[in-house]
Amino acid sequence: MSQPPPQQGFGAPYEPQPGVYGDPGQPQPGSSGQPPGPYGQPPRAPYGYPQPPTAPYGQHQPQPQPPNRPFGGRSRGRVVAAVLAGVLVIGAGVWFVAGGDDGSDGKKPVAKESTAPKQPGAESDRKKTPAAEAAEINKGRKEGEAKVRWIQKNGVDLPLGAAALGPWTTGGIVAKAMYRTVSGYSLEDGSQKWSLRLPTDVCAAPTQPTADGKIVIGLLTDTAADENCDKLQMIDLATGEAGWSVTIDRAVHNDDLRFVIMAISGDVVTIGGLRRAEAYRVSDGKHLWGKLPGRCEVEGFAGGAVMLASVICPGQSKGVIDTEVRRIDPVTGRTLWTYKVRKDWNVDAFYSVDPPVIFLRKGPLVGGTSAIAVLNDDGTFRSQPVPGGDTLEGLCPGKERELGWNLDICMGAAVDTDTDTLYVTTKRRPAGRSFTNDVVAFDMSTGKKKWKVPSPATQTLMPLRVEDGKVLMYLSPPGPKTKDVGGGIMALGPQGGTPQPVLRHPASAAATERTFDEPIVLHADGRSFLMIPQVSGDTDEEELERRTMIAFGD
Repeated sequence: MSQPPPQQGFGAPYEPQPGVYGDPGQPQPGSSGQPPGPYGQPPRAPYGYPQPPTAPYGQHQPQPQPPNRPFGGRSRGRVVAAVLAGVLVIGAGVWFVAGGDDGSDGKKPVAKESTAPKQPGAESDRKKTPAAEAAEINKGRKEGEAKVRWIQKNGVDLPLGAAALGPWTTGGIVAKAMYRTVSGYSLEDGSQKWSLRLPTDVCAAPTQPTADGKIVIGLLTDTAADENCDKLQMIDLATGEAGWSVTIDRAVHNDDLRFVIMAISGDVVTIGGLRRAEAYRVSDGKHLWGKLPGRCEVEGFAGGAVMLASVICPGQSKGVIDTEVRRIDPVTGRTLWTYKVRKDWNVDAFYSVDPPVIFLRKGPLVGGTSAIAVLNDDGTFRSQPVPGGDTLEGLCPGKERELGWNLDICMGAAVDTDTDTLYVTTKRRPAGRSFTNDVVAFDMSTGKKKWKVPSPATQTLMPLRVEDGKVLMYLSPPGPKTKDVGGGIMALGPQGGTPQPVLRHPASAAATERTFDEPIVLHADGRSFLMIPQVSGDTDEEELERRTMIAFGD
């Protein structure tokens, strides 16, 4: 397949290094003469540490693939390093995917009758209950501002804090998984509708459920000494009922599955670890495929309308590793197309799978260079957005989680296929005791910048998705010195201009909303919802009182 003409390097206007797609005169994307290297190269060093050269970024390699081609995993060392880094805003590294067998462990969690979390005593730093706090906020709201529908606090004594996985919505329910429980709450009033107790800690979960509201979560093994994430449990989010359960047989490959990621595409869920990449049917737990031939290793999948994978393979030269993006048939595991990432660049996150929009990084997690590659539906290179003097950056809420985060969890970019427009946020910059940033629009066909719109002072804008021809964005609450202003949901059309309010969060809620630092944000049906991805506190009391979810809307 032919390639479009090469685009200017991502950092070229403001960096002395060559562009992402090569210096003038070098082979460009689509050129010949770069056959894939042999298999057999060991995994890269941990992300953020000195690494051997990686290769290549920018070349599409159409190739026939045998049916049922499975996948291999990779070392967990880079994952551990990425988790410890904890400072990267755009999706830390790439992650591995693995699987197991069809055997059940014979133990099925049981959904129990909903019970309200215990409330700490009046001696708490936050003396108000969430209901009282919401009522007081709503008394202070002004005309045109939405009300706080409900606030939820943690109320659970956690051993050392815990990751909150989700949220997932279906049929008026918002659900999350944390520690040893998966719970469903009413989007209307926040009341708990069901609670499913689990035998061990939740250790992984996909970013999105299936269209009919099913999720598959990963659980640790039963023994405290073995912290492998080697159990799968399917759950119906509408009812809280537990479905099939599978225990992964790690003895086959002597796998270490402590850190895994999961993704759902259609009725297929993937889970992975060292030298593993396998898939199960969500509806009935049937094992579909796994174990990629050779020694290529899957770093992670992104789910949704299509399934994409980040894969590393041995390069032509010793010590060189090729990074690839592949589109996968989720049912068979067959590779549909392969896009070779240019030398020294790694996949950070997938901001869209249809069309493919990939965030990449060169160098370490901290201080490296970012880039974006926009692909055509067949995996050929389409464009490379050129930001000029701006530094583009996304928000990956999972970076707060001790478990790591998925490749498809990041916010900060949105795609409008009707107008071929890509909206991306810029890196936050200090503004008093708060931050501010800009939103930049790019033509996805050419990579040229269309316009840039600044956020209000001491506030940031975060693109969420495109709806009815406009990009919807989360507007953070302002810094503490800014009065009579709240956060909310804003909209911008393809021509730019001034962001218009879609849902105004009350200014009286700004202090509470500020406690939701880098939250996961949902917006639908005229309401918005925020959840923190990691629950912790300096004291047990602070941890119990931590506000974890808040919903706005009339």
